[in-house]
Amino acid sequence: MNYFTFLIRTALKDFGRSKVRTGLTSLGILIGVFSVVMLISLGLGLRNYITRQFEDLGTNLIIILPGSGFSQGFGAGLAGGADFDERDIKSLEKIGDLEYVVPVFMKAIDVVAGKEEEFGYVMGTSDDFFGLYGIDAEAGEVFTKGDMQGRSKKVVLGKSLAEKLFGDFESAVGRDIKVQNQKYEVIGVSENVGDDQLDNAVLMPYRTTYGNLNPGKTFFAIYVGVADEDKVAAAKELVEKELLKRYEEDDFEVSEQEELLATINQIISVVNAVLIAIGSISLVVGGIGIMNIMYANVTERTKEVGIRRAIGATKRDILLQFLTESVLLSLLGGIVGLALAALVVLIVQPYFPLGLDAVAVAVALGISSAIGIFFGVFPARRAANLTPIEAIRYE
Repeated sequence: MNYFTFLIRTALKDFGRSKVRTGLTSLGILIGVFSVVMLISLGLGLRNYITRQFEDLGTNLIIILPGSGFSQGFGAGLAGGADFDERDIKSLEKIGDLEYVVPVFMKAIDVVAGKEEEFGYVMGTSDDFFGLYGIDAEAGEVFTKGDMQGRSKKVVLGKSLAEKLFGDFESAVGRDIKVQNQKYEVIGVSENVGDDQLDNAVLMPYRTTYGNLNPGKTFFAIYVGVADEDKVAAAKELVEKELLKRYEEDDFEVSEQEELLATINQIISVVNAVLIAIGSISLVVGGIGIMNIMYANVTERTKEVGIRRAIGATKRDILLQFLTESVLLSLLGGIVGLALAALVVLIVQPYFPLGLDAVAVAVALGISSAIGIFFGVFPARRAANLTPIEAIRYE
């Protein structure tokens, strides 16, 4: 029989003699590994979700935000900087390489339909918004340029919001809703796109928001679509040049989609690293639990150690015996924690793109093994250093 096979079989026999203690000892590692793997999966899922949203828009998108935009982190520029208005839209529309120039005003608000009231988002935009996002009406129709110019009170509901307000999204078409005591007619319901704000939005012509919804007649952002992907960089320069005629350089940020995606991914990586570090605390606690149990094992089996030493076992044999038990305890918890995390990922994936890759698996098993070695070596050394005579005489 192979020596290491013997060590493993001996360890498993010892676990079998005390199943409850073995299970409770591994539980700390199980929870820690589960937490770390789920946090890694959540980070991957968030990255997958955002990447998918950007890919749905294509690579020809330029986003203009007030202030420093995304370059200094989420929302850093939204509290200051330029107040975009229709003058900016008209000046940008003169640039020949731009296929779409779409202003967006957004406000979180309660939406009322009869006795139903739901939280949603008013999005004031142009008819080109639907073409830029590639959004079709699943029921009814979208508003037109004429509706925008005439400040029509015709609106398009996101499918999720329509279902919340009317039960069946198709029955929403032709009905009325109220936003800040103003009545609007629902002419269409847009398909779900997987974005919470869009799926729960009241899309209306941006000029219709002027007044009680948007008294300043300003926009949260301007989205620019370029017909040819190769012209995105040149179009970005032209947009910046046009806006600099009216604003200072620090008043706005013009970003290509890839730049935004890179910035967002960087932020997600930092946040995920912090969360994983916090989750790893439970792994340390689990490791201390293993060390305590192994010390108790050494005390309980002191006579056994003495007998083994007396019949020829070396210090190395004793050290490896207890170290093997410690590592197996950690691996057992790690494997079960990983399996539970994989099960959760499979259950959640249809609703949110959680990810589980080779890195997460390697981290889970590597950390659990390392904890077993690190926290197991101290009680193992204590057992190995016992002399045969004092071990046999131990009461």
